[in-house]
Amino acid sequence: MTVTLELKPEVEARVAAQAAAHGMSVEAYIQSVIESLTVMPDELAFETMTPEERAKAWDEWLSSDDGVTGPAFLDDSRESTYQEREDSQL
Repeated sequence: MTVTLELKPEVEARVAAQAAAHGMSVEAYIQSVIESLTVMPDELAFETMTPEERAKAWDEWLSSDDGVTGPAFLDDSRESTYQEREDSQL
């Protein structure tokens, strides 16, 4: 499909600058932006998954390192929760 757009000069300048920053032609940049806007969001994709697909996606996410920034082990015992408080009272 071919589409012709009439852009305001300031919008055209911003698009050209963004395209150059990404090392792309204006046409390729606009196409990539449009394509990224038409990709199904993860939330909607998740809603259309079967229970088996959801379980697989969950297992894959758990086994990945994406977004894991906390400690590998969290001591959430009662003793550890109140240890600092007890230490400050001594």
